Amino acid sequence: MTAAQGGDRGALDQLLRRHYDRVHAVCRRITGHEADAADATQDAMIAIVRNLARFDGRSSFGTWAYRIATNSSLDELRRRKRRAVVSTTDDGEHPHLELVDPAGGSRIEAIGDHLALDVALRSLSDEYRLPVVLRDVADLDYAEIAAVLDLPPGTVRSRIARGRAALAKALSTQPGNQPTDPERPSRAP
Repeated sequence: MTAAQGGDRGALDQLLRRHYDRVHAVCRRITGHEADAADATQDAMIAIVRNLARFDGRSSFGTWAYRIATNSSLDELRRRKRRAVVSTTDDGEHPHLELVDPAGGSRIEAIGDHLALDVALRSLSDEYRLPVVLRDVADLDYAEIAAVLDLPPGTVRSRIARGRAALAKALSTQPGNQPTDPERPSRAP
């Protein structure tokens, strides 16, 4: 870290490579879309490089990087709301929509569990989705999440618990996840 702050490009490259996959995973789960996650990850990496001199070591580098990734993802979600989806063909009844990253969409659709989780995560408000993603995807501890989100640790714990409960409910109500006997609902372990 010190070498990267001192201008050592090799150290900076190693630092970014070490954290790229987890930063991308956080962005992917927050944005819920591969192309948006790629944009948010790129923005986060640029912000990390630009602000590296400001990193003061009060938190771990990872915590600091996840805060930047979270902010980049939220910025990307705000930009997404302003973008229109482009229709490439229209047969009158069923317009064909082209994704920004068509290969990313097909990779996600090929993994049903990931898609179901993405849908369920999107159903959560940011208030619950962000702490759940930072805990379960980025594997941050409660104190680190509290620092990233600027919340008291008790609030983080309750939001994670409520977010996980809402996530479990959303996953159980998706098609194909219904109990086989409607008289006897399934129990959570």
